[in-house]
Amino acid sequence: MTKEAKPVEREWIGVDEAQTLTGRSKWSWRRDAYEGRIGSSKVGRRLLLRLKDVRQTMDAGYRPALGGSQAQ
Repeated sequence: MTKEAKPVEREWIGVDEAQTLTGRSKWSWRRDAYEGRIGSSKVGRRLLLRLKDVRQTMDAGYRPALGGSQAQ
C-alpha cells in the first residue's frame, strides 16, 4: 500500500520568489524587511519572508473597483 503525497505549501519564500509572486522588486522586499515593515528570517545568505506576510502586505494595498462603469 502506498500513501499519496499531499502537496505542501511552503511557509517561507525568498525575496526572489516574492518578486515573482507579486511583481514587486526584490529590493523593495529587502528594504521593507530591514526597516521592520515585514517580518523576515536570515538563513545563511538568504533573506526569507513568510508567505502569509507577503500576501497580507499585498492585501493591505488592495483598492476595490469603483461602481462607476462596468465592463461588459
